[in-house]
Amino acid sequence: MSLKEQLKEDLKTAMRDKEVVKRDSIRAINTMIKQIEVDERRELDDDEVIKLIQRGIKQREEAISQYKAASRDDLVQKEQEQVDVFMLYLPKQLTDEELESGMKEIITQTGATTIKDMGKVMGMATKKFAGVADGKRINEMVKKLLS
Repeated sequence: MSLKEQLKEDLKTAMRDKEVVKRDSIRAINTMIKQIEVDERRELDDDEVIKLIQRGIKQREEAISQYKAASRDDLVQKEQEQVDVFMLYLPKQLTDEELESGMKEIITQTGATTIKDMGKVMGMATKKFAGVADGKRINEMVKKLLS
């Protein structure tokens, strides 16, 4: 079952069970998908849908930090609930240990020794860990291992 089909089924279930947060979150994902499919006149595959979901999570996390700065705890909670639902549709995220061992492997392959080699490592790492670790975590791990 493709990710879009899974979203469609989960939307039906959420509507039936009156799960408002899940329903609204899935609708937000479907809206992002539909917008690109209509604009570009093509079907999105699962990898592209995952990238869209990651972008949606990043947007909501930025909103959360702004709401926290403004002491709007009600909006923080609403955004966090949406992030939690979005996370259900991403592949299982790597643990820090798994990410670190994978990063050490890439650093060895590229021959990186200093923080100046970060670009080479980041290029390979973002391709290898697409969908299972976000860029921020990868970046932090590279800095930790090269400094």
